[in-house]
Amino acid sequence: MILESLIIVVYTIALLLILLYALAQLNLLFNYLASKKIKDTSELFDFSNPEEVPFVTIQLPVYNEMYVMERLLDNIALIDYPREKLEIQVLDDSTDETVATTLAHVQKLKETGLDIQHIRRTDRSGFKAGALKEGLKIAKGEYIAIFDADFLPQPNWLKLTIPYFKDENIGVVQTRWGHLNRNYSVLTKIQAFALDAHFTLEQVGRNSKGHFINFNGTAGVWRKACILDAGNWEGDTLTEDLDLSYRAQLKNWKFKYLEDVETPAELPVVISAARSQQFRWNKGGAENFRKMMWRVLTSKNITFKTKVHGLLHLLNSTMFLNVFLVAVLSIPMLYIKNEYAHLRFYFYFMSFFVVSTIIFFVCYWMMFRQIYGKGFKNFFEYVVLFFTFFSIAMGFSLHNSIAVIEGHMGKRSEFVRTPKFNISSLKDTWKGNKYLRKKISVNVIFEGALMLYFGFGLYSAFVVGDQGGDFGLFPFHLMLFAGFGFVFFKSLTSKV
Repeated sequence: MILESLIIVVYTIALLLILLYALAQLNLLFNYLASKKIKDTSELFDFSNPEEVPFVTIQLPVYNEMYVMERLLDNIALIDYPREKLEIQVLDDSTDETVATTLAHVQKLKETGLDIQHIRRTDRSGFKAGALKEGLKIAKGEYIAIFDADFLPQPNWLKLTIPYFKDENIGVVQTRWGHLNRNYSVLTKIQAFALDAHFTLEQVGRNSKGHFINFNGTAGVWRKACILDAGNWEGDTLTEDLDLSYRAQLKNWKFKYLEDVETPAELPVVISAARSQQFRWNKGGAENFRKMMWRVLTSKNITFKTKVHGLLHLLNSTMFLNVFLVAVLSIPMLYIKNEYAHLRFYFYFMSFFVVSTIIFFVCYWMMFRQIYGKGFKNFFEYVVLFFTFFSIAMGFSLHNSIAVIEGHMGKRSEFVRTPKFNISSLKDTWKGNKYLRKKISVNVIFEGALMLYFGFGLYSAFVVGDQGGDFGLFPFHLMLFAGFGFVFFKSLTSKV
């Protein structure tokens, strides 16, 4: 009975934490809807007055980006901003042949009158954070716009973002990510789904009430003075953007999020690339919880509610660990439920936690219709996408839980960048991409085993109990079986 009691306690705690997170999401939804009724009265720079147009530096941190460098540089060269008030830094840490081709392209653009520099370092210390910090030393701009290699801002992007810095308390202006290849595959659709939820519900929901949000590493602008006041870029976590964001807001800098300014980018089309990105984001989130938890809790500058939302924000990735625990323990719980009749009331009570799923369903629908519109056709697409997303997200839960545990334990690891592909349509192919790793991770084997484990969970629904089966967890186990199966077979076919 000791083992059964332990399983019940862990299972219950994990479900309670998931419910707490769902309630926080519901609160963000209320914030989001309330924000739509508020008119933006921000004071803006008058760009018709040349004296109010500030100097801007665009930083492009890149590392071995053979497939997208030309597209990136050509796109940035189209930015509509006074040439005498703009410089571009190509922060190139590459170690392959792209060093020479990037330099040649930079020289070609420089001949057009563009103030663009190709900046190299002798080592990659601090990875992306180190490159940004190095470029900042010589940056001439009062404001620093940052774009990763797969982002393609519109020509008027600076004119839509820089004016908000007239408010001297604003340290960052962040824009919403768009998706160049959302409909390429099931994988890109579910990644877009998750990112859309973050960039609508979460960013607006927090920012509209003055809670902490994060610069998303790209497609945003920093006030240079804010970066320096917050302590500059640091490379001791895998999400240097989240780290600096919290340090800046703890020093009372305000962030401005622009939902209506979309910056298109390419989503990873191969599961190995998505895995490396997910690992970095989730481990970095846990690392930042370790680093920032006490600073947030002991800060005298922020409200109790902002502290709660801040801690839950930093614990976002830890939800994967809770989901994984609930998933793995759900099969033993199925047998415990049918073996111990005196616990039936407990299980009836726990069934109310289906409310978490309902909350997520409602919150994400409000997000989806905001971006893609209402109507029955869109709602049907949403329902399919919602359950597909949750299934595959659960399929990633082992991989992401390992990342979270490493982050909380303080285990250091190298910054592994996400390979880019320059793919926007079904005609494009990722086959032969030189940056894809060929080795299959041992984690994939465990994901295959978990697929079989949840297959056993489906079988169990037919054989437990005295009344011809117990199908209460059957849909949950079906989603887990499909999710782990998707991740397992996709990983085998595309390598990791």
